[in-house]
Amino acid sequence: MSQTASFTIEKPKTNVQLLWNIIYGDIPKKVLLVTHNLKLFPFLASQPRTLAEICHAISIEQRPAETLLAVLASIELVQLKDGFYSLTSLAEDYLLESSPAYFGHVLNMFIAQDHMFSFENLQKTILSNSPQIYGHGELFKSHQEQADLARTFTYSMHSASMVSALVWPDVIDLSGHKLLLDIGGGSGAHAIGATLRWSNLQANILDLPLVCEVAQEFVTRYGLQNRIKTHTSDMWNDPFPEADLHFYGNIYHDWSPEKCRFLTRKSFESLESGGRIIIHEVLYNDLKTGPFMAAATDVGMLLWTEGQQYSGDELSVMLMEAGFTDVEVKSNFGYCSIVTGRKP
Repeated sequence: MSQTASFTIEKPKTNVQLLWNIIYGDIPKKVLLVTHNLKLFPFLASQPRTLAEICHAISIEQRPAETLLAVLASIELVQLKDGFYSLTSLAEDYLLESSPAYFGHVLNMFIAQDHMFSFENLQKTILSNSPQIYGHGELFKSHQEQADLARTFTYSMHSASMVSALVWPDVIDLSGHKLLLDIGGGSGAHAIGATLRWSNLQANILDLPLVCEVAQEFVTRYGLQNRIKTHTSDMWNDPFPEADLHFYGNIYHDWSPEKCRFLTRKSFESLESGGRIIIHEVLYNDLKTGPFMAAATDVGMLLWTEGQQYSGDELSVMLMEAGFTDVEVKSNFGYCSIVTGRKP
């Protein structure tokens, strides 16, 4: 005699693959960091290589090599054809030191700070609303006091900024401007990109003394010494030098809304009529429900600074409250956008 079950188990309505992707989502990053550290990318750049050649070159056994290469292939950094591994265009663009968009210094920073992105540190940050990087110290105060930290951070931010710096000057007409002030300009990546695109522009990179030293190295590397200068200054307490274009590249997300409004007002008061402000950031949508990159970067800001990621609407309001008109949000490249306004 058959029996009918007295209860049923409801099947999930969604696909569990997404949850597994989230759980294992950190694996590709770790594999990328290890591969970079083992210098596999430049080895593959010279010519396609067999598995045996790869094992010999980076001194690992076949099993871990196969696993590493499988992950790299799955995230489209290497490709396999006829038994030979080679780099994809994505890897060639960003993972070779010869590329102007080289991401290696960003990867070096993540390797050096890997322990900081732990579950424990993130939970401490969320519960305390206090950054954990540099042992609760102030990020930029630490850079001002420690030359090695300043140099490492500036190089990593150059890697992160350069590709966008070569693209955003194409989305806005700067033909009517003469002098760009790159406020908190770091390596000068954005000043370099803007002056390469617009021959009418000169630029001035404003930052801390140790950072300006690094910026001068990059300016010299690109042969722009006659068009880009550095200016040692405290953006909070010193007056801005003369310019008709103020640029903030990933600066606002380091600071609280109150401090961002201060910088916005300071730029408005410093600029003459017709002057322009440009804020470059990874922006949230107006509901602040995404995109993922903005939310993930916001987690980084929790760990590093007092700042946060903003939406295009939030930054637009800041500009309009300060008196700027013709405020626009323009998509740039990848996840980056610019918010711009003009002083009437």
